[in-house]
Amino acid sequence: MSQRTIKITGWSLTAILGLLFAMSAFMKISLNETALEQASSFGINATTYRFIGVLEIISLLLFIIPRTGVLGTMLLVAYLGGAIVTHLQHQQPVAMAITIQILLWITAFVRFPELKQRLFLSKSI
Repeated sequence: MSQRTIKITGWSLTAILGLLFAMSAFMKISLNETALEQASSFGINATTYRFIGVLEIISLLLFIIPRTGVLGTMLLVAYLGGAIVTHLQHQQPVAMAITIQILLWITAFVRFPELKQRLFLSKSI
């Protein structure tokens, strides 16, 4: 694959994830009725839910900006890990969260090759 193809692929995947996370955060910040019902079934109140949405937006912005992309990736991975655990704890389906988590890792490896090198190709001293 050429560098140009890799770059286009990385940014295309970033755009898809950006739209998904932005929509999710907007629903939390605007306190969408359907989303708020699901959150309350998990024991999350409206103030906490809105705060989670703000954290999601901040993490997404850090992910989109190339200089802070790796930090944003780690924050979004942690966020999705928490979502997966919460869904598991309340016997809710986790397939969507796991799929997004996998897509996030693929995007991170395409956009940040140094991350893939550190995780898979590091030599022990």
